Amino acid sequence: MDRRFKPVAAQLALAIELRDDATLENYVAPQNAEVIAKIESLALSPSTSADNALYLWGAPSSGKTHLLQAACHTFSAQAKTAAYLPLALVDELQPAMLDDMEHLALVCIDDLNVIAGRSEWELALFHFFNRARGAGTALIFAADAAPAYSAIQLADLRSRLAAMLVLHIHSLNDVEKLAALQLRAHRRGLELSTDVGRFLLHRAPRDMRDLFDLLDRLDKASLQAQRRLSIPFVKEVLAQ
Repeated sequence: MDRRFKPVAAQLALAIELRDDATLENYVAPQNAEVIAKIESLALSPSTSADNALYLWGAPSSGKTHLLQAACHTFSAQAKTAAYLPLALVDELQPAMLDDMEHLALVCIDDLNVIAGRSEWELALFHFFNRARGAGTALIFAADAAPAYSAIQLADLRSRLAAMLVLHIHSLNDVEKLAALQLRAHRRGLELSTDVGRFLLHRAPRDMRDLFDLLDRLDKASLQAQRRLSIPFVKEVLAQ
């Protein structure tokens, strides 16, 4: 198994794994400090807390998935059960998998917008939401739009989502993207100079997932060739 991924207890039943490097410490985005503080607060709050439902929205690749997985890691570090459910895989999942998930300490539901208009999923989420609130389960939903602009058809579910604490995830600017790349490289034992980082930002796709995947590729190429990450070396790898 790729060592960048590690299952969390509740993930085993779902066959969904979390990235090892999806942690709050690895998240570089000062504009989203309020979100990080809220996730940390959720993990430390008692299970009876009434203020434990969070709705995150933002553009693709703004870091929503990273934050949801980081929340699961944070809860696990507190010996609390957590599950991450990416609805982007909805065609491989069944609404019935939400049964009994309200008994976990945290449930993170990603890509909420994907199930908009799927009545069986919308109804299952509505009932799960009600059970989870009654059980004191912490909830974090993520979508590409705020609840007021959601394409969810079920009015009762929309109203439940709108009642959550809604926070906008700001996309990283170029300075933050460079800092995120350098932090990721440093944790891998790589030295990514500012010049090389800027070169990547100007020559590679600007989507953070693509940039991180490219950094993984460069890491492996650097190890195999026993060469540092210089601009000439990066050009060679990009040309392959």
